[in-house]
Amino acid sequence: METNKALLFLLFLAVSSVFADEDVFIGVNIGTELSDMPHPTQVVALLKAQQIRHVRLFNADRGMLLALASTGIKVAVSVPNEQLLGVGQSNATAANWVAQNVISHYPATNITTICVGSEVLSALPNAAPILVNALKFVHSALVASNLDRQIKVSTPLASTIILDSFPPSQAFFNHTLKPVLVPLLKFLQSTNSYFMLNVYPYYDYMQSNGVIPLDYALFKPLAANKEAVDSNTLLHYTNVFDAMIDASYFAMEDVNITNIPVMVTESGWPSLGESNEPDATIDNANTYNSNLIKHVLNKTGTPKHPGIAVSTYIYELYNEDAKAGPLSEKNWGLFNNNGTPVYILRLTESGSMFANDTSNNTYCAAKEGADSKMLQAALDWACGPGKVDCALLLQGEPCYEPDNVAAHATYAFDAYYHMMGRTPGTCDFNGVATITTTNPSHGSCIFSSLGRNGTFLNGTAPAMDSTSSSAYPAKYLNDNVFSTTLMILGILGWSVILL
Repeated sequence: METNKALLFLLFLAVSSVFADEDVFIGVNIGTELSDMPHPTQVVALLKAQQIRHVRLFNADRGMLLALASTGIKVAVSVPNEQLLGVGQSNATAANWVAQNVISHYPATNITTICVGSEVLSALPNAAPILVNALKFVHSALVASNLDRQIKVSTPLASTIILDSFPPSQAFFNHTLKPVLVPLLKFLQSTNSYFMLNVYPYYDYMQSNGVIPLDYALFKPLAANKEAVDSNTLLHYTNVFDAMIDASYFAMEDVNITNIPVMVTESGWPSLGESNEPDATIDNANTYNSNLIKHVLNKTGTPKHPGIAVSTYIYELYNEDAKAGPLSEKNWGLFNNNGTPVYILRLTESGSMFANDTSNNTYCAAKEGADSKMLQAALDWACGPGKVDCALLLQGEPCYEPDNVAAHATYAFDAYYHMMGRTPGTCDFNGVATITTTNPSHGSCIFSSLGRNGTFLNGTAPAMDSTSSSAYPAKYLNDNVFSTTLMILGILGWSVILL
């Protein structure tokens, strides 16, 4: 895919418009283990720019919930594992948690789901005996506030609680967990909630010692003789994801529980790993997530329940560089912390589903906190040798306000970036510029992915050490600041994007 055809992430485009009844969706998890976590308002700006309509938080951070207010974005909040014991041992504690973290924000913030803990049965087994109580206490608090129909309560579980998962028809829950799982499932059934499951074909593939083919894990097309067949049902499986979902259905049937919809709360693929993780690559991450998104939104369903799609949250929005563990643990994100995409998802064949494609809406902006002298030098170059028409930055013109170097540089950088066809390296300016999916337009100063009110001059990019004169506002020529050695245009920016 050419870079000028799509900047990421067609990911969540058109989910709300195509599926107006919201019966199936793709969402995104937002982890926070970043050394430089973006401010909540920056996170929400990215979500809005990408038209992401469903998010799952691993906590109930007040700043995030306030930033999400009045956006319409549907939010799943979480009772963190470290707070689970208190919530599960005291109805009053649970009620207080709901009051502070849900009721105080609702309905301005569109909270739709409360995830009580995360993979508790495998990550925090000592809390297993109080898990169902925690769910019931939280639900009771919602009932008391007349919010139980608007907000679902469940708990995300690791797929490892399901044993003998292939063939799916033979799957069953770990017997030692049944004293917790059976009442848990009955609670979900009685409250019309979801069975939440974290599904990671990457780990299934890695741990299979070659038994699971990579293509089968990545949703790649398989020849009929390569499909996995359930010998009991004769159902054919073309990917690990569907097999795992059906295994959960069969495991629930094994304990006489049916009619609970499955929701996948985490799924994804790492884009980088250690030397012993050769399949943690950008291409595989791109392939998995692109195919998963199309699979879910096309309502393919599973062999056991064709046509019944399973709503899924992609893991995750940002690469979490501060996360413990191997390199792959830090590289599940779709974006870097500055909002640039790790790779461009391949979703061009999704037809009318992506009619509102905003993949071309990428912009070049001044980096926050960039040195003002370097910004001025870059601005001078763009409006001079760079041949950007900066007339709209003059006093009285639409893009004059705000009259500061960062705002004016953003205009000039973006104009140059688009003039050069948004090719790699044309949004760097010696490190003071960055690609963004957030439209910098303001007031009557309109930034367009197809051009702008000014006139672009066509031609080959001039050398950055050019000192040739050019017609541009003299205000932006500052010879004392401008340095030819300072302004060598790097070609390294955005090197992680898959071309």
